[in-house]
Amino acid sequence: MNDLLQTVTGPQPASAVRGPVLAHEHLALDLTRGADSAATLTPGHRAAITEELASLRGEFGLSLLIELTCRGMGRDVAAMARIAADSGVAVVAATGWYYEPFHPAELSRTSAERLARTLVGEIERGCGGSGIRPGVIGEVGSHGDRPSEPEARTLTAAALAATHTGLSVATHAQFGRGGLAQLELLTAAGLPPHRVSIGHQDLLDDPAVHRELAAAGAYIAFDTVGKESYQSDRVRLRLLLALVESGYADRVLLSCDVSRHGYLVSEGGMGYGHLFRSFLPRLRAAGMDEELIDGLTRRNPLRFLTGRDTAAGGASAAAGRPPEGDPA
Repeated sequence: MNDLLQTVTGPQPASAVRGPVLAHEHLALDLTRGADSAATLTPGHRAAITEELASLRGEFGLSLLIELTCRGMGRDVAAMARIAADSGVAVVAATGWYYEPFHPAELSRTSAERLARTLVGEIERGCGGSGIRPGVIGEVGSHGDRPSEPEARTLTAAALAATHTGLSVATHAQFGRGGLAQLELLTAAGLPPHRVSIGHQDLLDDPAVHRELAAAGAYIAFDTVGKESYQSDRVRLRLLLALVESGYADRVLLSCDVSRHGYLVSEGGMGYGHLFRSFLPRLRAAGMDEELIDGLTRRNPLRFLTGRDTAAGGASAAAGRPPEGDPA
């Protein structure tokens, strides 16, 4: 457990983060291997991204962004460092491997233990000779209800590297599926559940799965807020209110997962600020108070990153519980 956050511009005390955190975003990305030519955030978008983040810092106090572009996804930690310095928003970079379609060919011949050593090397010495060190492992991916064999190895490697270095692990669960299997695999490799965030759970309309993950101690990432083509924010709100009502407000992470240039405000998209401008006002209208919203947007992601855990559920959720009969 460490109260220092490893950001792309150096270590920073968690106590210095006084405003909200975006728990799953991308600043430099290339997913065109999947034949989606629009799934990029290139150097040509850097100025627009910097302007967006600086604006959110000024308007909403945005203090930190967790950037979950990992190996094989077009990661550019030098670009992240420039964006962080120019926008005034701290950025935590990541390492790991995405889900199987984006795995490099050499992964098919490499053990989990050897993969873990690669991750530990980046965490301890920096990415690609840059000296910029990751502060989280993710978004480590799988697709389907259970990870494929290569995905199981990369998830196991993530858990082994996390236990060695003290970092937490954020996953990519394709369309929200397979989160329970991911958590089972990660914890079997020795990683405590409170060091795990299961990704894209707002795309899975299954409150029972969310409760099971939260009860086990994992974080539940509602991290595609605003992506209406995948899931409506109306459904996201209902699912989030159900988790809060069940006493698990301290297990939730929120973000928008900007993963293509068309999502940028400069191109008419929802932007990184959709969470603050659209979704949080709906939470307030449903009866959530500012203490609970601060937990969702600041305290929870900081506890996830540092490993400072509290018991799941309980009184922390009660103060923000919506009144009976409020719309979902």
